Amino acid sequence: MKKIKLSSTHIILVVFLLTILLGSLLLYLPISSANGKSVAYIDALFTSTTATCVTGLVTVTTASAWSPFGQAVILLPIQIGGLGVITVMSAFMMIIGKRINLDGRLLIMDSFNLNSLSGIIQFIKKVILGTLIIEAVGALLYMTVFVPEFGAKGIWYSLFNSVSAFCNAGLDIISDTSMCNYATNPLINSVTSALIIVGGLGFIVWLDIVRVFKNRHTRHFKYLSLHSKLVLSSTLVLIVSGAVLFFIFEYNNPETFGNMNLFGKIQASLFQSITTRTAGFASVPQEALTSSSSIVTLILMFIGGSPVSTAGGIKTVTIAVLILTAHSVICGKKQVSAFGRNINEQSIRRAVTVFISSFTIFTISALCLSCTSDAPLIDILFETVSATATVGLSRNFTTTLKLIGKIIIIINMYFGRVGPITLAFAFKTGKNDKNTISEPSEDISIG
Repeated sequence: MKKIKLSSTHIILVVFLLTILLGSLLLYLPISSANGKSVAYIDALFTSTTATCVTGLVTVTTASAWSPFGQAVILLPIQIGGLGVITVMSAFMMIIGKRINLDGRLLIMDSFNLNSLSGIIQFIKKVILGTLIIEAVGALLYMTVFVPEFGAKGIWYSLFNSVSAFCNAGLDIISDTSMCNYATNPLINSVTSALIIVGGLGFIVWLDIVRVFKNRHTRHFKYLSLHSKLVLSSTLVLIVSGAVLFFIFEYNNPETFGNMNLFGKIQASLFQSITTRTAGFASVPQEALTSSSSIVTLILMFIGGSPVSTAGGIKTVTIAVLILTAHSVICGKKQVSAFGRNINEQSIRRAVTVFISSFTIFTISALCLSCTSDAPLIDILFETVSATATVGLSRNFTTTLKLIGKIIIIINMYFGRVGPITLAFAFKTGKNDKNTISEPSEDISIG
């Protein structure tokens, strides 16, 4: 019998799927439910998927539907999904003293999109340590608000919220209205926003920033890698531009920012701009947004965070490369460049592939969901983009989904988290093209 050898891509897909299934079985137990009765299995599966895929869409409210045991079960896959199953598996092997072999190191390299095996174990250790420190600091800061308000329960609320925010999961156990009760609380807004941003920048960018600032002679933006420069600049542009647009479009909306003072409106605008990029926390009702703000939200959700981070979406670097490519074509340049460096053709091709693949998944899902629901188009688009980009924001539509609708969103969240490139490699049937003979070229009309 021929032995089946799974590629690193297949392993990532399978382990993610097994994590989801295990979580769903634990959540299906009566002990996981707040009322001591098992929830419907489809809701347990949906919740496990949204936690593992760090999305945040829920068919049953996290704060009231689950017992402390169920909430702990939800928190574990959030942490696993945020760090990545391969990272968690590697950390576990290091804890029990097992050596990570070459295959394991290659798997880590693929999952983090690294170019070398050198220092890969130290990289994992730094990622784990950095994550735990950031989440611990976030939890301590949350406690200054939640412990006085909720007593001892505030410690658990703080820990859960910190992990969920850093992992860009958007799940919370404070109330049934997400963060709406804290829309104008400066500490809650700033801590949550900081955790979302740091988690969404990506592990590679963290280490690059640390590398540059360790050397007092190179403490400057120009010494960062091109990847880090693209991530930081595009993140800043998206946050600021999104906040300005939300501030304008929601300024007089009585159902969102209208009754807030100026400082409150600025806070809410920044939070909405940050959370739409795959975090999923809501400080204002999303169904109350103006049509203009809803469109801006759709765009920001689709873009998402940055590569090799806890965030989803097509990623900031993808959209940056596509814009730079369009700019080079318009300006008649032969090379696509940024910050004095040329971007290689392979990166451009990957960016195009990610964009088209994600847009295709989103379009097919929206069509399928529209066939199973008579909801307004904006609600359907909002839900499918939120699921595909693993955001978690909803216009109160998730809880109304029928069985087939829940299955569509579950598939969307899974595909969105593992990523279109991973899926493409997993289902690729043809062999790599090793033919060195180039086929003849011919011009075609474009545009």
